[in-house]
Amino acid sequence: MDNELESMSFQKRVLERSGLGEATHLPASIIRVPLDICLRTANEESHAVVFGVIDHLLAKTRVRPDDIGVVIVNSSLYSPTPSFTSLVANRYCLRDDVVTHNLSGMGCSAGVIAIDLARHLLQVYHDTYALVVSTENITLNAYLGNTRPMLVTNMLFRVGGAAVLLSNRCNDRRRAKYQLIHTVRTHHGPSDKSYACVTQEEDEVGNLGVSLSKDLMSVAGDALRTNITTLGPLVLPLREQLRFLGAVVLKRVFGTTVMSCLPDFTLALEHFCIHAGGRGVLDELQRSLKLGEWHMEPSRMTLCRFGNTSSSSLWYELAYCEAKGRIKRGDRVWQIAFGSGFKCNSAVWKALRTVDGAVAVEEGSPWAQDIDVLPLHVPKVTPIDEDVPAV
Repeated sequence: MDNELESMSFQKRVLERSGLGEATHLPASIIRVPLDICLRTANEESHAVVFGVIDHLLAKTRVRPDDIGVVIVNSSLYSPTPSFTSLVANRYCLRDDVVTHNLSGMGCSAGVIAIDLARHLLQVYHDTYALVVSTENITLNAYLGNTRPMLVTNMLFRVGGAAVLLSNRCNDRRRAKYQLIHTVRTHHGPSDKSYACVTQEEDEVGNLGVSLSKDLMSVAGDALRTNITTLGPLVLPLREQLRFLGAVVLKRVFGTTVMSCLPDFTLALEHFCIHAGGRGVLDELQRSLKLGEWHMEPSRMTLCRFGNTSSSSLWYELAYCEAKGRIKRGDRVWQIAFGSGFKCNSAVWKALRTVDGAVAVEEGSPWAQDIDVLPLHVPKVTPIDEDVPAV
């Protein structure tokens, strides 16, 4: 009983410092008394999210299911049988030759991985659409034990999902909002510290959960440095490329820190959608990339309003930029995601047209009810425990 009271007190302190607001979504299975955690309720949660986002996407784009040639669904911790892609094919009566890929176990960065996979498939299968669905399941991944590094995820993760439609049809360029310019994937799996910083495991009494290592921030920083070493030359103006090259030489030859010499990415990119993994992650990336509050606003407001929705958070952040009327024709958007393994993945998009914020809200933006009162001020607080990451 004492352990349970301590765990409740710890989770309360984490939640107070998490940056999450009071309007995030938890599945009914977890807020019921008693808890109703089982395969049936997990399916109910996933079906509501996946079918909801696909129904909205098809209605908005007026694309027929028969025209979809590729389907990719990513869900890290929940991989049912039949798979999510089979579920989608069955629900929407997709054609017999549809190409499907079901991604699991790849963490919060799997949304960018799915986009990268769709990009490559669309180079092979012509004149078709690729449907990408990013989601996660909370019901079967609630941790019911007392180990602190595993309790943190209970306070951060919330229900969410997103569906994205990519096309290689020539006529769709007039309708499309964005063009995918670059994807860069970084994997630090060979490093034991990186590999073990986010793991699904059992505690000493057999409760299953996801443990976050206190090395998470340093591991994420290392992965980010590797990722931008590849991305920088692709997007930065020549002056910043030379500056960054000099920083890399100083790092490798003289052992000085690269982070102090990072280029100014705001010279090349107008909008930043950084995975809303937690307040500590956002604070560290803001410091490392030297971004202002305006650039961090989509990520911080997504964390506040929706919580950590895993791989779908990047799309909530882009939807925030749209609802605020920030997206102008020619703007470039940088999506940055981190995931277990450890991975840092980037996607850069170019806006093909200006997005009217009022129209985006009218078309069913997830921010429709909140955009007029945002941003909210989220006060800064200190970490609560040196044994858990500053998430």
